[in-house]
Amino acid sequence: MFKRILIANRGEIACRVIKTARRMGIETVAVYSEADRDALHVEMADEAVLIGPPAAAESYLVIEKIVEACKKTGAEAVHPGYGFLSEREAFPRALAEAGIVFIGPNPGAIAAMGDKIESKKAAAQAKVSTVPGFLGVIEDAKHAVKIADEIGYPVMIKASAGGGGKGMRIAHSTAEVAEGFNLAKAEAKASFGDDRVFIEKFIVDPRHIEIQVLGDKHGNVIYLGERECSIQRRNQKVIEEAPSPLLDEVTRRKMGEQAVALAKAVNYDSAGTVEFVAGQDKSFYFLEMNTRLQVEHPVTEMVTGIDLVEQMIRVAAGEKLALAQKDVTLKGWAIESRVYAEDPFRNFLPSIGRLVKYRPPAESAASGITVRNDTGVQEGGEISMFYDPMIAKLVTHGPSRAAAIEAQTHALDAFYVDGIRHNIPFLSALMTHPRWREGNLSTGFIAEEFPQGFHPRVPEGEVARRIAAVGAAIDRVIGERKRKISGQMIGRAVIRERRRCVWLERSEVPLDVIREGEAFVVRFANPDGSLGQPHQLLSSWMPGDPVWEGTIDGHPVAVQVRAIPNGFKLAHHGYEVSVNVFTEREAASARWMKEADKADTGKKVLCPMPGLIVSIAVTEGQEVKAGETLAVVEAMKMQNVLRAERDGTVKKIHASAGATLAVDAMILEFA
Repeated sequence: MFKRILIANRGEIACRVIKTARRMGIETVAVYSEADRDALHVEMADEAVLIGPPAAAESYLVIEKIVEACKKTGAEAVHPGYGFLSEREAFPRALAEAGIVFIGPNPGAIAAMGDKIESKKAAAQAKVSTVPGFLGVIEDAKHAVKIADEIGYPVMIKASAGGGGKGMRIAHSTAEVAEGFNLAKAEAKASFGDDRVFIEKFIVDPRHIEIQVLGDKHGNVIYLGERECSIQRRNQKVIEEAPSPLLDEVTRRKMGEQAVALAKAVNYDSAGTVEFVAGQDKSFYFLEMNTRLQVEHPVTEMVTGIDLVEQMIRVAAGEKLALAQKDVTLKGWAIESRVYAEDPFRNFLPSIGRLVKYRPPAESAASGITVRNDTGVQEGGEISMFYDPMIAKLVTHGPSRAAAIEAQTHALDAFYVDGIRHNIPFLSALMTHPRWREGNLSTGFIAEEFPQGFHPRVPEGEVARRIAAVGAAIDRVIGERKRKISGQMIGRAVIRERRRCVWLERSEVPLDVIREGEAFVVRFANPDGSLGQPHQLLSSWMPGDPVWEGTIDGHPVAVQVRAIPNGFKLAHHGYEVSVNVFTEREAASARWMKEADKADTGKKVLCPMPGLIVSIAVTEGQEVKAGETLAVVEAMKMQNVLRAERDGTVKKIHASAGATLAVDAMILEFA
């Protein structure tokens, strides 16, 4: 076994590998860029080596710097994590030349599966079910149309060297094929330096299901069940689960056996994933093979009890698999949510800055429920513009899908992040969505259920009453503390009115609240003014606590609390609302108060996130039409196009290409 390994990665996956290595008694070496000098993975490792400037192309992607770091620290092996160099065939070859072991598959397997066209040919030869399509050279748009007509619509045009949704177009007609072919080729060339594309049948209402495989260097390969990753936004996974609510045991075995056949065909010898697109009728077709550890590997670990990182290390050290296929059993259900630094209320724009507060739910295993949080950040750390916006992967495991979802919902409500925007409200809304809970999934789920994007909502019904009850309880705790302030002048006693009117934004919820021992009892007012049934709220919350955690009528509830002028903001189940608790007299006066008008920024184009101005597409005095490109801003490896919302004339440009701007900095203004 290795005595010291280097992790050629950063963030949560570097921390994840370090945890397993530490448990195995293996020393670890971290590498870091100048932007990651104070990162958590650097702090956790036994030794750390600076490898260059913030840009990944000058640090994490430079093979020579990784090899040199190994030589400098005496690392015998390298774990690549995912992304960066993990699927670069040249990386394990360079390590081998230096006498260093690659903790991953052999270069031949990476090469065989790295090209989407060649991997589909290999899959067909291994008798793996493949999507009908054309894998040869497509000469031009006219040829593409001919192929699509023969396959039948709709079709998918995809880049051979693609990934992450780039170089991908769905076409429903000959006109869309001609346009999509040219766009896909241009995107593929720009993103991967390879403009080859192929065309295949597009499966209507598809699901994304993948099989985890594990092989050793002695010819043994097994599969560890499946993961469903159908909840995606712009072809990027958001929520994953294991097992899939679609599959039965027969289909699972067929998919697993085909995945193993493909892995054996390319002599696969590590952890890897064979991805399939599946129809609602349980038909399935090979999509691609990822020759690395997947982001969503924790859900497989939770349902199988197998540490995939440990298995990768043992295989790389030459050990045989200690497991046979008959030893693999799936127990319970696991759900993973990807927590990203992005603002769901502003079209998921990246959010950059310091984590003023970072309080994830406590990791635990009790009463059949496990909560796990894989993260690479800590309170006080900074979310950089240079890398992927992932903050954490929140995983819950329970005896059933419903139990795992309930645990995930509660854990998300208790996950407190301040200083930047994040997608927890969106994840919470997904967890409570009826269609998600039914398991009626497809890769189009988010686009279909949130066609206009995700916007702030005022809670209604049971959720509104729950938030109002917590708001009333918080207000009473704050009031009790105020009445205990020492040094107050003796005067008229404070009138402790029981009846309150809780405003969620400006939606009113009248109720009655009193303390009974350690608990608060809330009764909601009926339309006729009478009071309904009592609800008991029990919590140890104190002013300053970021999360109100307790029970309402015995059921666990978590609500995030943020102080705002004259009230507080509460977040629960995907809702974020300003809450004011008034006496009846105060509420009567507040109804006369006019809402403040929002500032009109219609003539200004502001930078939506901290980022780099890639280009300015207009000049002063230029007339533009609605929809025309004004500027391109880059942050977190994403280029965001800013377009004109209406017709107008550019009055003044305040920024130039190459400038780094803060959020809401002015880029230009219209006359």
